[in-house]
Amino acid sequence: MKRQPPDRKAQAKRAALNALKRTRRLADRAGVKLSDWEGEFLGSVEERLKTFGRAFGDPEKGGAGEALSVMQHVKLKEIAGKAKGDKPARRPFRRKDRGG
Repeated sequence: MKRQPPDRKAQAKRAALNALKRTRRLADRAGVKLSDWEGEFLGSVEERLKTFGRAFGDPEKGGAGEALSVMQHVKLKEIAGKAKGDKPARRPFRRKDRGG
């Protein structure tokens, strides 16, 4: 009997759901209070993943086999960093007002 290749979309969905659960659990264990927006973000992304299998609709915002968009990945990492107590990343492309 031949083994079926793994379903990439299902794998991406499971990985994204696990990342969301891990981030929420990390924040709870560390006693970090997430903002209302962060809690709503985690909940809405989780709901969309369970309903649609991915959390974004526009194919230009993420890869074809991905469950989260690029910006959703970034925000998830920021929330996880906050839960770990990491300093926020410095934004390298911020313009300084040069006056003139």
